[in-house]
Amino acid sequence: MCILKLQHVEKIYGEKENQVKALRDISLQVEEGEFTAIVGTSGSGKSTLLNLIGGLDNPTKGKIFIKNREIGALSRKELTIFRRRNIGFVFQNYSLMPVLNVYDNVALPATFDRGKHLNRRYMEELLRELGIWEKRKKYPHELSGGQQQRAAIARALVNKPQILLCDEPTGNLDSATTVDVVGLLKTSCRRYKQTILMVTHNEAIAQTCDRVIHIEDGRIVTGKGRFPGKGGDGVC
Repeated sequence: MCILKLQHVEKIYGEKENQVKALRDISLQVEEGEFTAIVGTSGSGKSTLLNLIGGLDNPTKGKIFIKNREIGALSRKELTIFRRRNIGFVFQNYSLMPVLNVYDNVALPATFDRGKHLNRRYMEELLRELGIWEKRKKYPHELSGGQQQRAAIARALVNKPQILLCDEPTGNLDSATTVDVVGLLKTSCRRYKQTILMVTHNEAIAQTCDRVIHIEDGRIVTGKGRFPGKGGDGVC
């Protein structure tokens, strides 16, 4: 089942002679449960694409559908609620709240959405599975980079989103921790039937994904320079 569809999406920043076309005529479909890598050189439009899909920015042209809903047609309030319930984000810099401990950082999205109705059993299960239950009372500055990223992943998963958007989630991690984090994402993808889109510069990681989308100069490209997706040509 198609969970994400982009139709002729463009993103332009600036005006007139200062105009920059970050994305050009992007059309693609992503199936439910796919683990997709988005690759390309720096400045090619990868993070811009992720931000548009996540509703953090608006396309200049085109339409984006998630679960058959055009997110551009939602009001700001509707989009906030839809995003919180359906989309999780994992960033390279973790983006944890420094004044909150691990448990409260992870609980934050659920608290916004459900108030006092936090599923504490699921919270514990999630933190144990990610190997940070014993660190739940620690603050971000007391954790290693890998532990901070695990906390960020737990926070992204706490509302059981159907789509998880990861922007260079292993960019600040060593190779061993990178393998662990990608493994955790894959486990989550299978267990909760999630769809994951992950921007990465790491070719080895890209090759382990179900599919690879290669972007250059704001366009999805085919031909040379692609990373092979598992099971053959993964470029849309």
